[in-house]
Amino acid sequence: MSAKRLEQAAQATKTAFLFPGQGSQKVGMLAELAEQFSGVQETFTEASDAIGFDLWHIAQSGEGLDQTENTQPVLLTASIALWRVWLDLGGVAPKYLAGHSLGEYSALVAAESMTLADAVKLVNLRGKLMQSAVPQGQGAMAAILGLDDAKVLELCEQANVQGRGSVEAANYNAQGQVVIAGDKTLVEAVMTVAKENGGKAIALPVSVPSHCSLMKPAAEQFAEALEQTAIELPSIPVIQNVNAGIATDTSQLRLALTAQLYQSVQWTKTMQFIQDQGIQYVAECGPGNVLANLAKRLPNIEKAFPLDTQSRMEDALNAILVAEGKIA
Repeated sequence: MSAKRLEQAAQATKTAFLFPGQGSQKVGMLAELAEQFSGVQETFTEASDAIGFDLWHIAQSGEGLDQTENTQPVLLTASIALWRVWLDLGGVAPKYLAGHSLGEYSALVAAESMTLADAVKLVNLRGKLMQSAVPQGQGAMAAILGLDDAKVLELCEQANVQGRGSVEAANYNAQGQVVIAGDKTLVEAVMTVAKENGGKAIALPVSVPSHCSLMKPAAEQFAEALEQTAIELPSIPVIQNVNAGIATDTSQLRLALTAQLYQSVQWTKTMQFIQDQGIQYVAECGPGNVLANLAKRLPNIEKAFPLDTQSRMEDALNAILVAEGKIA
């Protein structure tokens, strides 16, 4: 259905789309847009039929929304619903796509690399495997603000030498913003030392420590499911989390998605790549504006737009169509 839309879309030269990951979910997301555009509900129905339970109900009621096996398919579906509305309204096909963590799957669905039905089943399994890899309460994640990357890595290494278990850099989100993940006691130890070194430390409300070596057992099982899933090369280049590069064949895609579970998200490098390619406009295709706000700070990004309400969608559409020379 969206394949035809994408073929008909005009090609952008200075716009990239970003797809958010876990943490961007909120109860009632996309409710206003669903009243205006029937495609939102249709997308959720398509995904719910594939997965066997009602994703729209979870998104609107909040029941079980923060359990990762639900969060992941709900967020992916919300992003694809917004993507389809964008194309239905005559939006351009971005020059690049990138997704933060789970958002990489949303980007791949948007780029026709995998179907929505396959992707929701895959990320539901991803959530289950992640949750079962670490006993409840044993893992943790925290954002460390105001220290450079090298300092955060140094503090993690010191904690690893002194303690039992491991703590690692999980997400390089922006200059001076690194998320760490690992065993709870070691994450808390790094938080304490980070504050002593003049940084800030914020514990993240997550049930699973993503993007660290505690996820290796999950990744091994997940690789089997990926092998069984039909994947094609994306029709729009998707910048990968693990290396801020672009896959040239489907085996590279599968390897990158497996490694993504236990390796760091290279978001700072991803956004640098986007700027190096002459991108000046970005839109965040999902609930909220976390990625748009990160992008606003970058020197070469002129505007960063969220898309999750009708007015935000219309503002982004008008500005980007003008910037791309599609309307005067």
